[in-house]
Amino acid sequence: MVSPTPKRTRIVTDQEAENITRVEELAYEIKVNEVMTSDPVSLSPELRMQDALEIFRSKRISGAPVITKNGNLVGILSMEDLIRCLISGDMESSVNKYMTTKLITINQTDPVIEALKKFVATNFGRLLVINQTQQLVGILTKGDINQGLLRALESDYREEEVRKYRASHLFEDIESDRTSLILRYQIEQGNFTQGGQASSNIKRALLRLGASKQIARRCGIAIYEAEMNLIIHTTEGGVMRVEIESHQISIDAYDYGPGIKDVEQAMKPGFSTASEAVREMGFGAGMGLVNISRCVDQMKLESVWGKGTRLKMRMFMDTATKPKNASIDSEEGLT
Repeated sequence: MVSPTPKRTRIVTDQEAENITRVEELAYEIKVNEVMTSDPVSLSPELRMQDALEIFRSKRISGAPVITKNGNLVGILSMEDLIRCLISGDMESSVNKYMTTKLITINQTDPVIEALKKFVATNFGRLLVINQTQQLVGILTKGDINQGLLRALESDYREEEVRKYRASHLFEDIESDRTSLILRYQIEQGNFTQGGQASSNIKRALLRLGASKQIARRCGIAIYEAEMNLIIHTTEGGVMRVEIESHQISIDAYDYGPGIKDVEQAMKPGFSTASEAVREMGFGAGMGLVNISRCVDQMKLESVWGKGTRLKMRMFMDTATKPKNASIDSEEGLT
């Protein structure tokens, strides 16, 4: 029996630039601690719900973390919890009776995109922001993210004129058979704090070299997802190599372990081999390769179980002049 031909993912072209907006790009760039509310109003577990209601009213807030005298984070109280209490006519009860103890947290150094994923997955209205030592440092709402994105967009507008004077024609005055700029980054396994740093640097370089905003956005998202795969799934990290030429961008992300048992399965949306600990942090949803495929013109995943994985991508500066029947050569394989 002949297997049906798999449906190919549609490539996002520059003409369809609206599909990858600057807002989506900023979600990968901005860190949670840049938009969160620092030092949020907190409640004690023993506080009466009547007093909590007054704090919500006077401070004009709709949620607050619950912290013990020892500084331990034990819950969060929302307006929905207060409404349940009001309906029950139980306003003399303490906060610890109605607070939510299933806490959804996010690290302050995570990009905003990870917070948005958690909002979608949980339907919660706010996330508790913690630092590397699991201490509460802030609270994050969708409103905080919206305000942060608006500030960033305003900053973009002011910086646009400055960018026009950057080296936007680096390749024009250089005579050679083939001229390219190679950027290389060592990605450390498990270092979520630095996650997204390489993609941010590469995208900034592309803009300074005169690439269109949409090319830079597509490239930034693809590299971010590849970068996070190296952080999440490898045993010793890996390397991100980007070669920029006047007509194309070639991206090579590779590592030396542990490899992928079934490459075809790994390409399916939602499939992930991330550990439970990584999933609890909000990563490893299994959409990285899908997001990459919709951003690049060509993509090839090679892997040898027990030895390593190589993800090769290519984007053309002008898709109208994309070579016909072009493919990514295997070059040196994993041995």
